Amino acid sequence: MATSLKFFFLFTVTFIFAQFFTTNGMFSEQSNIMLPTNKQSTEKLTHLHFFYHDILEGKNPTVVQIIDPSNTIGFGASYMMDNLLTEEQEITSKPVGRAQGMFGLASLHDRGMVMLINLAFTEGDFAGSTLSMLGRNPVQDTVRELPIVGGTGVFRFARGYAIAKSVWEISTSEHFVVEYDVTVSHP
Repeated sequence: MATSLKFFFLFTVTFIFAQFFTTNGMFSEQSNIMLPTNKQSTEKLTHLHFFYHDILEGKNPTVVQIIDPSNTIGFGASYMMDNLLTEEQEITSKPVGRAQGMFGLASLHDRGMVMLINLAFTEGDFAGSTLSMLGRNPVQDTVRELPIVGGTGVFRFARGYAIAKSVWEISTSEHFVVEYDVTVSHP
């Protein structure tokens, strides 16, 4: 009897406080973000082509290791990046943005990475907009496909895919170059 009375008392007090300190439905508050409607359902299909430059060593590396695992196979190693994106494969060609994010070795059996990258565009029609890429990247494969899961600015509500191709001809142990062909649909 005493236990059920305590429970009833605590439940009542909790309920009263919850009513008193309510957020007035802030969780479900009306948003001013414009969602695509049937009238706006015509989506654009945009194709982007650029080169990604990993600078692994030297005076100004663009990739740094943030977690060094205690195993010998590299599993769990994690890295932070701020890599240059250019129009052509040479690092001296016109910059179009930055690839900012992180990646880690997520496979015990191959060189599969999990990648979380924001492609932040700084030039042209897409300056100030981003695309978010999140997925598995089997870097031992010459050609890989990664999902585009969102974006900002011009690319709000974007979805699509990126085809990544390693450019072995000019890559070195210090400077790794990847060609990206990205296709996204967006309002």
